[in-house]
Amino acid sequence: MTKEFDIVVCGSCVVDVLVRPVPLDIRIGGGQLVRTEPLVIHTGGIVSNAGTTLARLGMKTAAMSYLGNDEWAELIRSRYVDEGIDTSHLMTHVSAPTSTTAVLIDAHGERSFLHAVGAPKLLDKSFFLSRLDFLARCQAVLLGYFPLLPNLLADLPLVLGQLQSVGCLTALDAAGDGGTLEGLAPCLPFLDVYVPSLKEAANQTGESEPKSILSAFRSAGAKGLLGIKLGEQGAILSPAPGEHIEVSPIVSPGPVIDTTGAGDCFLGGLLAGLLRGMNVAAAGKLAAACGACCVTGLGATTAIRDFAATAKLAGLE
Repeated sequence: MTKEFDIVVCGSCVVDVLVRPVPLDIRIGGGQLVRTEPLVIHTGGIVSNAGTTLARLGMKTAAMSYLGNDEWAELIRSRYVDEGIDTSHLMTHVSAPTSTTAVLIDAHGERSFLHAVGAPKLLDKSFFLSRLDFLARCQAVLLGYFPLLPNLLADLPLVLGQLQSVGCLTALDAAGDGGTLEGLAPCLPFLDVYVPSLKEAANQTGESEPKSILSAFRSAGAKGLLGIKLGEQGAILSPAPGEHIEVSPIVSPGPVIDTTGAGDCFLGGLLAGLLRGMNVAAAGKLAAACGACCVTGLGATTAIRDFAATAKLAGLE
């Protein structure tokens, strides 16, 4: 079956209001004035961060989630259209608002979040199963975040299985504390790609060493490509049990401004490489280059480059 889209990115879909610099190590009391640079508005969440990365790397990308009936929704749609992301499956929820976040960023790029979850948290089984005809026309589906979609969690293994049954590569991203292995384990057999952060994976498994974490995922039923994002230390990827590929970090092509969304951009780069037919090691290098670019701009996708420039940074040309 001919696929209309390379990938559809589903789930967290947010308007981010960036505030910088904010001293995160000092308590801000009532009535206090903190002088900042002008506020900046970006789109955020997995749909925005990974979706934009994928689109800029040349993937035919669609977005799928709930938005509110408000001005924030129109901002998201217009930004996606500008990036070449299909918005026909961004649905307006009748009552819930668009998801919004105030991102407080300190002078070193570290951040804290003030977040209103909004409409995406209402995604459920019927949202996906009623769109299987569309999803069957997509080569891959990326969903995020586990475990922050409460109406979907109980049915997530079923949904992932249905996606695989219509020929979709399935990928899941985590956020927050990562949830528990008890909640994740039923999903693992239906995932083709799962690469959480070290913090998320450690909380899920109770392990602290990356290879031990990967073994725990395998023991819980994981069959696909696994990995752990290690931040400044790069990543480790595991295409099969006992097989480990070290992904070295790539030096950022500029000073670190904002680390928001680096993990999402890494995952977008990884999936773009795999969908282009790269081997896992090469796809990992492309992913690392996306993460290295991400942190040099204010907002997750400001500094994301096209495929040729990113591949050059990754040493793939």
